[in-house]
Amino acid sequence: MSGDTRRIVWRTGARWRRGPACGDRRRARAHYRPRPVTTEATADPTACAWCGVGFPIGARRVPGGLRCEACGVVTTAPWPTDDELDAAYAGFYRPESGRFSGPLDRLLALSRGRLATHLDAVAPVGPVLDVGAGDGTLVRAIRRTGRDAIGLERARPDMRDAAPSDLEAEDTRYAAVVFWHVLEHLRDPADQLAAAARLLRPGGILVVAVPNAASLQARLFGHDWLALDLPRHLTHLHPRALETRAHELSLTVLRRSQLRGGQVLFGWIHGLTRRLTGLDLYDAIRRAEAQQTPHTGPRRALTLLAGTALAPLALLGVAVEVATRRSGTIYLELQR
Repeated sequence: MSGDTRRIVWRTGARWRRGPACGDRRRARAHYRPRPVTTEATADPTACAWCGVGFPIGARRVPGGLRCEACGVVTTAPWPTDDELDAAYAGFYRPESGRFSGPLDRLLALSRGRLATHLDAVAPVGPVLDVGAGDGTLVRAIRRTGRDAIGLERARPDMRDAAPSDLEAEDTRYAAVVFWHVLEHLRDPADQLAAAARLLRPGGILVVAVPNAASLQARLFGHDWLALDLPRHLTHLHPRALETRAHELSLTVLRRSQLRGGQVLFGWIHGLTRRLTGLDLYDAIRRAEAQQTPHTGPRRALTLLAGTALAPLALLGVAVEVATRRSGTIYLELQR
């Protein structure tokens, strides 16, 4: 779940992805990545969705799913079927009228505009690829800078219905590729990250923002953590796993940020409100047609009041997270 959450879950490829032959176990995991298979609908996955290592019997269960002992990433369990994911993204998730009440959709558009301006300043000459482009807000912002931009998104006539791996046979190479709160939605995130790296021009920039499953708010709020967002989030990443993968792909980390990836303050406000009152602040700030559970006027007002009252405590939580480098969101700028 994110301020610009994307509705894109590709069903790509066979169960095994084969790459160049490798000798050592860590490099082999980078090339042989099984999809988390199950023996029946809505069963637990048998392998890590990030590194491909199989789960032993009695694998450690944590909020969200099963933790991989090899890489530490959590794979959602039960592993949702395609039909379950289609239902989870349908209707209320992203209505045509917009998701948020008041000025929030406009504020999100402004934040995407700042990202577009930043990319235009740091990326080499060339087009930008937005993976999981949602309603196209970032694509439009990038085009306003004078660059060409392509968005990948399911079921939108103005976007390409494709994954990064589907574009590798084409001639176009990109100055920047953006995964803005998208990797966690993909069935094969590590493979798509690798495909995106191969799509970059020399000196190209890969931007990744994902929820941080090792954050203080994730640990404190557990099943009430905003960014758990089951079943839409299929993997729950931590910084070490992401940077290890970047190193395997020969990408250089140019920038890390504890705040640029968004959701940090709101994650605290939502978690505190949920934990202390049982009320769902994320639903309350959405338009009526975008709410998973309809909120009456009084209930919505009470939820917003509780969130406002808890904001000072949430700011303290953010300060502690930033100081300890365990923020609610991972933001990386990587360069080829």
